[in-house]
Amino acid sequence: MSELLNSSAKNDGESAHDMPIRQKIAIFLTGFAAFLPLYAPQSVLPDMAATLGASPTAAGSVIGVTTLAVALAAPAAGPLADRFGRKSAMVWAILLLAPLTLMLSFCSDLSEVLVVRFLQGIALPALFSGVVAYITERWQGHIAAVGMGVYVSGGVMGGFAGRFLAGSSAAVLGWQGSFAVLAVVSACCAPMVWRWLPTDAGREGGGFRTHISTMIGHLRDVRIRAACLLGAAVLFALNGTLSYIGFRLAGPPFALSAAGIGLIFCVYPIGSTIVPLNARLLRSLGFRGAALTALAICAVGQMALLTPQLAVTVLGLCIFVTGIFLCQSLALGYVGRSAATGKGAAAGLYVCCFYGGGSLGAVLPGLTWSDAGWTGCVLLVCTALAVGAIASRFMWDDDRRP
Repeated sequence: MSELLNSSAKNDGESAHDMPIRQKIAIFLTGFAAFLPLYAPQSVLPDMAATLGASPTAAGSVIGVTTLAVALAAPAAGPLADRFGRKSAMVWAILLLAPLTLMLSFCSDLSEVLVVRFLQGIALPALFSGVVAYITERWQGHIAAVGMGVYVSGGVMGGFAGRFLAGSSAAVLGWQGSFAVLAVVSACCAPMVWRWLPTDAGREGGGFRTHISTMIGHLRDVRIRAACLLGAAVLFALNGTLSYIGFRLAGPPFALSAAGIGLIFCVYPIGSTIVPLNARLLRSLGFRGAALTALAICAVGQMALLTPQLAVTVLGLCIFVTGIFLCQSLALGYVGRSAATGKGAAAGLYVCCFYGGGSLGAVLPGLTWSDAGWTGCVLLVCTALAVGAIASRFMWDDDRRP
């Protein structure tokens, strides 16, 4: 089997010990294209709310409806990608996301925005699940790890670029025009992914029912249930913070423009650089200790977000995002280790819960805005972090089980 894999690699111009640069770029662009539109509205939500006559809570649903759609569509994405081929599924998803993003430029009321954003969420799981399955099946060992790292880097940069480009271009083109810019950037990714990733053939998998049955089976494992709850709490906290920090910064004492709010999201890629620390934390503290440390970092960042000084707020946001990235990678890695079989279904279950929590995090903090303002949002986020801490108590290491 190893000889067959090596032969296939050579036929595609690959080395058995490395991945060609074009394939790395294509994988990077897959992650970039996936996260480019997902959270892009966060930097222009105050402008959207003002133009559409929406409250902060209603504006938060622009993020929540997309993450809800991702959670609903995730179980079907894996079987469909199996049937038609992962590369084809990824390319078609990018090609769908570009015109859907452009359609946001022509939306004149909130209901139209929500419909388009829901459709974007339906398309996204083909990228999320497709690229992970593509990498792990095509490559092994060190090369697969490199591929996953490239994908994660692309996702981080896509998340940052979406927020930054939307905010900076809105200053000139308005929030509608900013989505046209994102649509062009998104469309440019598809040709390179299509040309530079080797084609994989569709295959007969277990089917949708088998996939769902395996996901349900994983719910019997308390450790996987806890990991899913931790993931849901983490994305609740992230969306609850980043979806409403724009309203905080647009008001007194900061009074930032959309471009200024977009610049704040530079902390996003900075925070991701700490993720390699996970391995050291796991070795020295075990999973529980590492998870509690990461959640504590998030809580410290949240406390800094209550101050009226812009510099402290930016620092607090950087600290918070750093903790979030640590939590995310810890939880997802734990799911992969804990599932003895059906790892794809376990990851699908985690994605459902992860984005389900994110959907709630984009809406529920807005309900506290009218009565408690930003302080209410911070308290709700800290409550979610506490739920994550409780969940981590049920996630033991194999050699540290109580």
